Amino acid sequence: MPSFVIEGGRPLTGVIRPAGNKNAALPAIAATVLTSAPVTLENIPRIRDVVTLLEIVESLGADVTWTDQNVVTIDASGVLSGDVDKALAERIRASLLLAGPLLARFGRVNLPPPGGDVIGRRRMDTHFLAFEAMGATVRLNSGFEIEAAQLSGVDLFLDEPSVTATENALMAAVLAKDETVLRNAAAEPHVQDLCHLLNAMGAHIEGIGTNRLRVVGVRELGGATFAVGNDHIETGSFIGMASVTESEIVIEGAPIEHMDSTLLAFRRLGVEVSIEGDCLRVHGDRERRITSDAFGAVPKIDDGPWPAFPADLTSIALVTAACCTGTILIHEKMFESRMYFTDKLVAMGANIILCDPHRAVVVGPSQLRGTVLESPDIRAGMALLIAALGAEGTSQIHNIRQIERGYERIDERLRGLGANIERVQTP
Repeated sequence: MPSFVIEGGRPLTGVIRPAGNKNAALPAIAATVLTSAPVTLENIPRIRDVVTLLEIVESLGADVTWTDQNVVTIDASGVLSGDVDKALAERIRASLLLAGPLLARFGRVNLPPPGGDVIGRRRMDTHFLAFEAMGATVRLNSGFEIEAAQLSGVDLFLDEPSVTATENALMAAVLAKDETVLRNAAAEPHVQDLCHLLNAMGAHIEGIGTNRLRVVGVRELGGATFAVGNDHIETGSFIGMASVTESEIVIEGAPIEHMDSTLLAFRRLGVEVSIEGDCLRVHGDRERRITSDAFGAVPKIDDGPWPAFPADLTSIALVTAACCTGTILIHEKMFESRMYFTDKLVAMGANIILCDPHRAVVVGPSQLRGTVLESPDIRAGMALLIAALGAEGTSQIHNIRQIERGYERIDERLRGLGANIERVQTP
């Protein structure tokens, strides 16, 4: 099995560019199943989750061709049914994103339970409620089977602003009869990208970037060429990395328009970031002192639906806080198992009190020490990698396939900044 070996404690320098947004690439791939015309997707990260979803689409009968390092063309004209392979579906949660397109195009979908990170319960009820409201019948057994002779538009208030449920409802609605209004919809950058792609394919979606989306159904969709945006989560990860390693780096091509809440949180930690055109310059080599709330109260960083601080960056914020001066509460509201990786940071020397599954108090600064680690999920894995880069001594991280599910060629790109990181094979 591959592992990373990191010699930490050295500052980084140079320019790094975030890859395409993983969470935009996955629904974009699923959306290609809605049409029999070829769709070309650009700026697609070559990561495990993307490759796995492409394998699933290919197993359905689509023709998948990489025409460049990060450009893929998908021709789904050969897809003839909505039956998804069980073994492939169980490898990633994104397999769930095929429910909406397959239901819309074929009137039925048979999908096994999806896989994904073990970060707590991830409800699927919102997906089923949306499909049922549009006229579908949902049967749950070992997986779920959904059928609808004709999907119809509906005015629907989603019971939670779930990203994947919003995306599934959108992809079902674009081919539904009449008009659909989705209220309390998710508005994350990757949801916006999906809306823009669907419109480029001939859909009619209004309200993009808001919590109210209006969709006028069309008879069929065509082909398109579309580039997904650069990843705001990867950008936030690099900000944290610069801070923990006390480095000044430039993040080129950062999605500045999607960074407000992230920059606000890192500035609360005392991390100085300046905007230079479409670049972010992170001054991690300067003093990093946590800003207290009024009257000296302990501040906090908490996540929430967009445009609040992204849940996928709470792990990064936590390890960053451990290396800043002061005390702060990190509150992860969405997933009850995501904070459990803090014991690994404590073993490295971090001063963290895990209050409950959702909250941790961090007191810094701590000098981290290298050790042997294991990546539990994508984001915690990246947080541990960042900790190892800033720690004294050598660290070894096992189960790096979790990290590589979300970060493209991360070891190569970090070596470009001067990091001492090697990918090795271990028993």
